[in-house]
Amino acid sequence: MKITVSLHGVFRLGRFKLETLDYPAGSSAQKIIDDLQIPDKLLGTILINGVHAKLTDILHAGDTLMILPLLEGG
Repeated sequence: MKITVSLHGVFRLGRFKLETLDYPAGSSAQKIIDDLQIPDKLLGTILINGVHAKLTDILHAGDTLMILPLLEGG
């Protein structure tokens, strides 16, 4: 199944901004994040089709997964 992955902030360094990837049916957000080697300590928010999601949520063909880092500042 095709999943569009949108990376933000530091996650784009050495990777991509927006890319369509092919994953087996039943893949979770965690699987994609692990495959992209995104460190857990930097992971902030994930959205599936613009809605807050959990790492265990299963993606479906045509979904968009947005991966955002923790925000710093103050």
